[in-house]
Amino acid sequence: VQVVESGGGLVQPGGSLRLSCAASGFTFSKFAMGWYRQAPGKQRELVAATTSGGSTNYGDSVKGRFTISRDNAKNTVDLQMNNLKPEDTAVYYCNADRVNPITATSMGDYWGQGTQVTVSS
Repeated sequence: VQVVESGGGLVQPGGSLRLSCAASGFTFSKFAMGWYRQAPGKQRELVAATTSGGSTNYGDSVKGRFTISRDNAKNTVDLQMNNLKPEDTAVYYCNADRVNPITATSMGDYWGQGTQVTVSS
């Protein structure tokens, strides 16, 4: 199993970045995919997620600015980040998760190594 993030970097406030996550080694279309972030001294938090059916949800702090999208043909999930703010600075992680809907047991929970996003002038 591999989950690999790319696209992080340094950007000025108000700018945009697009993160990409490439996955392999599991049935991508059956997994929920999410982007999480962790800033220094803070807990990891959900940024955005998309279910296997394509539904999406976002953390309150990024609603209206970030967009998550998945491509089941390419086994990728992207995060378009617009109007970036200094408080968006964090390591961003890609997650693949699948839970058995009947037993509620995990059928896989995979994380990437993370990509640094720094928003600063």
